[in-house]
Amino acid sequence: MAAFVVANVAHHQVLVDARMGVVPPAVARSCGTVCSAPHFSRASVLSQNGKEFASVIRKGQRSSYRRGKSACSGPVLVECNASENRRRPKYIPNKIDDPNYVRIFDTTLRDGEQSPGASLTSKEKLDIARQLAKLGVDIIEAGYPRSSPGDLEAVKMIAKEVGNHVDDDGYVPVICGLSRCNKGDIDAAWEGVRYALRPRIHTFIATSEIHMRHKLRKTPEEVIQIASEMVAYARSLGCEDVEFSPEDAGRSDPEFLYRILTEVIKAGATTLNIPDTVGYTLPSEFGSLIAKIKANTPGAENVIISTHCQNDLGLATANTLAGAYNGARQLEVTINGIGERAGNASLEEVVMAIRCRGNELLGGLYTGINSKHISVASRMVADLTGMVVQPHKAIVGANAFAHESGIHQDGMLKHKGTYEIISPEEIGLVRADEAGLVLGKLSGRHALKTRLQQLGYELEGKELDDVFKRFKSVAEKKKAVADEDLEALLSDEVFQPTPIWALQDLQVVCGTMGLPTATVKLIGPDGSEHIGACIGTGPVDAAYKAVDQIVKEPVTLLEYSMNSVTEGIDAIAHTRVVLRAIQQYSVKHPQSGKSVQRTFSGSGAGEDVVVSSVRAYVSALNKILGFQSSRPTVVSVRTEESQVAA
Repeated sequence: MAAFVVANVAHHQVLVDARMGVVPPAVARSCGTVCSAPHFSRASVLSQNGKEFASVIRKGQRSSYRRGKSACSGPVLVECNASENRRRPKYIPNKIDDPNYVRIFDTTLRDGEQSPGASLTSKEKLDIARQLAKLGVDIIEAGYPRSSPGDLEAVKMIAKEVGNHVDDDGYVPVICGLSRCNKGDIDAAWEGVRYALRPRIHTFIATSEIHMRHKLRKTPEEVIQIASEMVAYARSLGCEDVEFSPEDAGRSDPEFLYRILTEVIKAGATTLNIPDTVGYTLPSEFGSLIAKIKANTPGAENVIISTHCQNDLGLATANTLAGAYNGARQLEVTINGIGERAGNASLEEVVMAIRCRGNELLGGLYTGINSKHISVASRMVADLTGMVVQPHKAIVGANAFAHESGIHQDGMLKHKGTYEIISPEEIGLVRADEAGLVLGKLSGRHALKTRLQQLGYELEGKELDDVFKRFKSVAEKKKAVADEDLEALLSDEVFQPTPIWALQDLQVVCGTMGLPTATVKLIGPDGSEHIGACIGTGPVDAAYKAVDQIVKEPVTLLEYSMNSVTEGIDAIAHTRVVLRAIQQYSVKHPQSGKSVQRTFSGSGAGEDVVVSSVRAYVSALNKILGFQSSRPTVVSVRTEESQVAA
């Protein structure tokens, strides 16, 4: 039997041939810990003279596994506490010094926001961008600046703040703006991102026959000419980092792709993004397409090849990994996989798959993502966009680390590795407090702050005061406040739009013996109190009508949903609503070029279901009113010279 070591790095396993000394770099950079095999007491991975090898300590004896040398003929399970810790290569737009490094391009704020009901305010976009920087994403696609003046201002704000914040290791994210292949869009994109230390323009045009014939109504030669001219134009503005995407590449003629990509490389493109725009391809097809583009496109060795996979057939993550395996070194993803239709490749799935299997099966690929911030990013995006994460969602779903089956529970009690290939702590999901910290009505501000820090939330000042006030209110009614309760309170206090109207008091009368009646007191923009009272078909309907009576912003309620945060009759209720203003607000859709109507989501939490419902309704109204007040009256960009819809 061949000797081997099964190394458990950051709670995922990699197989090492002990005789041949095949030790993945991630293992070589990890620390030693106690070995689970009974005849070994300790294991570590060392590096000597540039060669990496595993070292296993017997009881009183040391054996080294190096190439051609082995002292063990049986399996050894090496469990390591440290995770992969490679340095991020210096950023060069068209080159990555380490061939195993994969850039993560996050488009939550652009493609993700195109999900119906996922409209974000400028403040919310900035908050998410800050969290993406904590995650360590290489590129943040901050939006589509041409879609509306508000989006342009949001991109500009992110470029100025997040795009200029350099950490101690020299990391600062690239800030990217999307544009179609026309001068008006490119001017708007450059106006938005040019304030960042590392600005990028991402321009695209459709290349599939069905898109060129029916949408663009252009010949292939015309499309090539437009693409090369617009990439050159973007470079002429002073932008040294230009990404080009052939939209619907998954259904495009490969020979045509080679031609157009060759021309945009000549025009100055630094990244070539290959989108499976409608989620049509299978992993084998998409991986082959990436490999063929690298092999058949002159100049491809001087640019970065990227992927952008939609999830229409549920294959976005698989296609993305297939692209990476075949040479793509930039992967476009979104938090929670949100996006148009069925969504995009999920950042957390792609990153953790590479972290888990990158050394074994992907040739040593790795990313610069700090996975401990994934859980907070997921929760933040879900709360701010109103796009609820389904319980069985991989990595971040509520059931992702839940074990109810007796067989599974038995295995978990004996060894967590039996049913968990990654640990919840790796993504920042902390569900147990080693210090025995239980939060209740006697807990103080310091205990609350400490627990929030353990969960990944850094709060100070007024934000902490507001959450503490709500925490004490809940703790008076519940014996113990769970982590889920805290996160619901955070959602209701911190992850909210700028307050224009705020709920002060609410009283309802309902039942079988009279008309449901609600009286609502709101604090207005000027700090004054406003009271409204209405009857309705139920307590929530009556309360919403009372709010409408005060705010006087005509809206249509499109969606209403509620769920309990934890088990039990005393559980906090979490409500989500989606509204559309009667005075409709439109933005330009990047793919179709047509105006689409914005919808606005809001969320709220409370021990009382009606209070929770009203908080959510007021939250959505504040988004609408905030969007109105933030709309610039004039935006200075070049008049569009080409009406090509890319």
